[in-house]
Amino acid sequence: MLLGTVLVLLLGGAAPASAHAALRSTDPDDGSVVQRAPRHVTLTFTESVGLLDDSFRVFGPDQHRVPTGEATHAEDRSDTARITLPGKLAQGTYTVAWRVVSADSHPVSGAFSFSVGKRSSTMLQVDTGPAEDPLTGGLHTTARYLAYLAAALLVGTVAFALLCRPARTSPLRRPVVAAWWTLLGSTVVLLLLRAPYEAGTGPATAFDADALGRTLSGRPGLALLARLALLVLSAVFLVWLARRRDRREPVALALGTALAAGLALTWAAAEHASAGIQVPLAMTSSVLHLLATGVWLGGLVALLLTLRRSSGEDLTEVVPRFSRIAFASVIVLVLTGLYQSWRGLGSLSVLGGTSYGRLLLAKLVAVTALLLAAGYSRRWTARIAAPAATARTAVPARVPQPVGAPAESGERNSPDTVAGDSDGPGGSDGPGGSGGPGDSDSPDALRRGLRRSVLVEVAVAAAVLLITTVLTGTLPGRAQAEAARQAPAGTLPPTTQVTVPYDTGTGAVTGRGKVWVTLDPARVGENGIQAVVHGSDAGLVVIPELRITFSLPSRDVGPIDAELTDRGGYWSTNAVTLPLPGTWTMKTTVRVSEVDQVTVEKQVRIAP
Repeated sequence: MLLGTVLVLLLGGAAPASAHAALRSTDPDDGSVVQRAPRHVTLTFTESVGLLDDSFRVFGPDQHRVPTGEATHAEDRSDTARITLPGKLAQGTYTVAWRVVSADSHPVSGAFSFSVGKRSSTMLQVDTGPAEDPLTGGLHTTARYLAYLAAALLVGTVAFALLCRPARTSPLRRPVVAAWWTLLGSTVVLLLLRAPYEAGTGPATAFDADALGRTLSGRPGLALLARLALLVLSAVFLVWLARRRDRREPVALALGTALAAGLALTWAAAEHASAGIQVPLAMTSSVLHLLATGVWLGGLVALLLTLRRSSGEDLTEVVPRFSRIAFASVIVLVLTGLYQSWRGLGSLSVLGGTSYGRLLLAKLVAVTALLLAAGYSRRWTARIAAPAATARTAVPARVPQPVGAPAESGERNSPDTVAGDSDGPGGSDGPGGSGGPGDSDSPDALRRGLRRSVLVEVAVAAAVLLITTVLTGTLPGRAQAEAARQAPAGTLPPTTQVTVPYDTGTGAVTGRGKVWVTLDPARVGENGIQAVVHGSDAGLVVIPELRITFSLPSRDVGPIDAELTDRGGYWSTNAVTLPLPGTWTMKTTVRVSEVDQVTVEKQVRIAP
């Protein structure tokens, strides 16, 4: 039962995962050879995408960039991207690098190739640029994590003060202020990094006026601006609340709930919930999920501080209140997580076969530990609450005594009165159950025990939020499976690159090294091969002979000699025909002298 609950809770995440955009098809097809130069290049995705100024970069056979038209949506369809090519294209292979922004605000990028007339005789690697700038990506991920953490702490601490009503709220002021400033700072950083994050450029481009203007007019930027405005309103609310003596007023609860829901909506409106299927329901589920996460995890920090700073007189009331609120939060997390798991995964079969699924499994371990720690904390909570419950049920009604009778003395010596008035847990009805107040059930010992278990919960919760931050930036299993089902054969990777290490046993530079072999398009039919030989010093070397043959043992085909030609610095052929799909054995023979040579086998996959 616990494992099933944990799995449901895990699959939800702190923000629902519905879909990044995944490439569905290209026109021309990836790896295809067209006889006439196309007028356009069109990409189709699994969901609507946003276009950037540099969404397309096309490189010709000479590795130089080809001038193109402005990127647009084909036929006004938001799930497409198209550019216009020049009127005349030379024969050879063209590489198209693309980058768009998913409807859930995450950029996606890739590259593919097509050939006009015939494939190029050489297939040099084209530098299409990094998928993202490492520094920008690292800063953006850090800011997102801090924003999640600060929002949970802010919402949870204020909710703890309003709903659990501790006698002293002064220990909670510092974490509230720290959470507010952290959320403000991380939001500003996310706003500035939005343009370089989308474009895959360095942080220095964050201050480009045009890029910042595009950010402020886009949906993710508007959501971040709304978050800043809500933070200003939240500051006003917190100052007003600090001056109120009665925090149980309905207006305070209503205002706090509205502001917390608004903050949660700034995430739901700009991330996974805003794209894919059932968007209104997904956004509602996302808001509830985020609020429950904050109330539970942020409330844990507030409880920990209260346990450390409180005099202890009110803990028998405060601790049980939070326990009930935390339990209700877990129920909300389970219900919303069940829906979000179905929406994001599609099926459990993708758990082990995708990065998204493996992250979910990692989160399963963390959430399991979190719930086990929470269950242990509830045991301490019950022991702390027991004296208050005993006092409410065991104190007898006061009986009027005649004037002059020793009433006070009699009451003090009454066994019932001793059991009822004693604050210690050692009575017959107390949690100790043994009649003596042992050290393990003293108020200080109970507080220390609960404080330790809550501290473990807080540490594990921080790890859960860290995994969630990575998870929300990962392509969900449903989107990946959909793209794989709908992608035509032409969208398979156009080339296979194999590194063949060799060692002839001689001490010469050419006697040991690596052969870099590129097989294009690695499909049934005619293929091209380019091979470059590097010596032990990683430099290019000239050898007398390089031979590559292919065999398919399962079908008794081969060996087929590729008949490579020395092109002066590399070896190549454009006319090796592989007639059947399957896993072929590629034998590479490297001869470095009249008597020294070696043959190395590698397995290569040939697609249909």
